[in-house]
Amino acid sequence: MQKHPQMTFAKDSKNSIPLQIVSKDAFQDWISSQPAPIVAWLRTIGFDGALGDVHLLPDAQGIPVMAVMGFGTSKSRIRGRFHVARAAAALPAGVYHLAGDLSGIDASEAALGWLLAGYKFDRYAEQSNIKARLVAPDGVDGKTLEIIAQGEALTRDLINTPSSDLGPSELQVAFEALANEHNAAVTVIAGDDLLTQNFPMIHAVGRASPRAPRLLDMRWGDVGPSLTLVGKGVCFDTGGLNIKPGASMGLMKKDMGGSAAVMGLAHMIMALGLKIRLRVLVPAVENAIGGSAFRPQDILTSRKGLTVEINNTDAEGRLVLADALALADEETPDLLISMATLTGAARVAVGPDLAPFFTEDDIVATALKSAGNSVADPLWQLPFWDPYEPMIEPGIGDLDNAPKGGFAGTITAALFLRRFVEHTPNYVHFDIYGWQPTAAPARAKGGVGQGTRAILEALPNLLNL
Repeated sequence: MQKHPQMTFAKDSKNSIPLQIVSKDAFQDWISSQPAPIVAWLRTIGFDGALGDVHLLPDAQGIPVMAVMGFGTSKSRIRGRFHVARAAAALPAGVYHLAGDLSGIDASEAALGWLLAGYKFDRYAEQSNIKARLVAPDGVDGKTLEIIAQGEALTRDLINTPSSDLGPSELQVAFEALANEHNAAVTVIAGDDLLTQNFPMIHAVGRASPRAPRLLDMRWGDVGPSLTLVGKGVCFDTGGLNIKPGASMGLMKKDMGGSAAVMGLAHMIMALGLKIRLRVLVPAVENAIGGSAFRPQDILTSRKGLTVEINNTDAEGRLVLADALALADEETPDLLISMATLTGAARVAVGPDLAPFFTEDDIVATALKSAGNSVADPLWQLPFWDPYEPMIEPGIGDLDNAPKGGFAGTITAALFLRRFVEHTPNYVHFDIYGWQPTAAPARAKGGVGQGTRAILEALPNLLNL
């Protein structure tokens, strides 16, 4: 697992520069308490507390004595998150600490945002680096935030890596490296062994690629409640014989975003030493085009025994997840969570910034939504809507992998997956995007984690830790 040293806090320094966060509403009171030279300079440059306006202020000798950042109004702040991370990107090299009245600031969000702003993906070309470092604010658990940031960095690194360098075998290497770092055990079932060990749909989706499909299985911890994470690991998706148009194929290196998310979350859980019996399952495949590719109108028999009519080979993610979920369900964990870049319908419904999730338990839903709000990882609940069940029943096989009509695609995909979770009482499914289309505070353009911080924050409530 690659380390990102810039995504750590600076050591406490007596010479750190105070960073004053000034809201627009409090600006007049604040500036009236400042020395005359600072007042004059701020008036000259027009600083009035507008959101994201950042300046470094020198003394008469040109030595920095203070930095200021406008925090805007509550109305302007509600239109985004991680606003303090703007300062990390705007300030020059140096060590800073938050100063002044921080009563209106979530110090943990501010500190985590600063760390996340330090992420860069420089495997192929040098990228600009954040040089401003932050001292962990008082009352903030800096070690925990650093672990969360490194888990997020792992997720981003995996999603950002092109499929030429991250096929199923390379994803296995990253999976095993994560396990080795935390003394977890890994088993791998690959190639035709998937057939002999009854994972026929994982095999069918990946068999046309020269890069063999596989199921990655990690176990960690021997005390506490059990949590199983299942992440979609489609390392590239051509759409199969129902080939995607070029515009839709352009971002398909991110179709393993679910696996990247659960691996990042697993790092957080293991590094924090949570008292959990953790299992992570990743069906890793490439949905390629070839003579052995599975075809429209094929009928596949799943691990669970349910038959699936293939009406679109581009709806492959739910097939590989189904076999993995069936395996997970055989152990009836206390909590089972699947994460996948599954449907374009989810993006149409809630856009790229929100992670929709499904659960039948109102207590679980409330815990997740509350946690998402508290850690700036927004979630939105969608329903397992039972009246739509007939849409996934084609009449030839037990299930249809791509219902016709174009309605409720996110919900019908979730209903499909639910059919493979029969015994586990608490099942949650996340249909994430895994991509930041335009740069935003703390989120560079490219791969991004969604839902993982919310899940981590909610685990004490979800598992009674």
